[in-house]
Amino acid sequence: MRSVDELRELVEDALAELSPVGPPGLDEAVRYALEGGGKRIRPVLCLAVGEAVGSEPEDVLPAACAVELVHSFSLVHDDLPALDDDETRRGRPSTWAQFGESVAVLAGDALLVEAFRLALSYETPAVARELAAATLGMIGGQYLDVTGSADDLAALNRLKTGRLFEASVAVALAVKDAEPQTWPRFAQEVGALFQLVDDLLDGDGHVLAHGEDETRRRADEAAERALAALAELDADTSVLRGIVDGLATRTA
Repeated sequence: MRSVDELRELVEDALAELSPVGPPGLDEAVRYALEGGGKRIRPVLCLAVGEAVGSEPEDVLPAACAVELVHSFSLVHDDLPALDDDETRRGRPSTWAQFGESVAVLAGDALLVEAFRLALSYETPAVARELAAATLGMIGGQYLDVTGSADDLAALNRLKTGRLFEASVAVALAVKDAEPQTWPRFAQEVGALFQLVDDLLDGDGHVLAHGEDETRRRADEAAERALAALAELDADTSVLRGIVDGLATRTA
């Protein structure tokens, strides 16, 4: 089994080697969005699940990169003035602030299309199908957020954040045509864990609704449930257990 750092390096190399997605200016904006300093949690999770079910990481890499491209697309569009109106992302100008709104819209579009080009590189359509369902769920969650029409914070987060974590697991299973077993339950808990810890770090979301102590309790319980789901699997899940522990204790 490869370590998290080794899996992350595979992802970084693959993203750097992507073919140009359009004219130089558009390609520059796309690569700017991809090189924003993210931890690549979703594609690393995808590769680790792939290894756990018996795939070589290189075989899962296009699917893992596709998930990361969809995530990057969502960030580029979420930052736009029409949505969250964020001028910075991870300590530097957001894509629209750097290149202008129109180029940012096109860069997000290109990221999304390139994601599905990668997902469709497999013989099975299941990878693209899982990614499409997750992307639509994520977009639906963003709609509920920007319109203020969500009644339940946990349900909103499962769409807006959780669906791509679920996709990270589902596409890896689809590559291998592996049985679901308790993988979907694991994926849901990892997505919930990520968002709860994110709220703790930012002091919003669940923290504003329920307080810091209650949010920490919920995060710890999500981590426990994720680990319990892994324990039921007949697979080497040591790397995945490390990912869960890292998410539960992250400080940035």
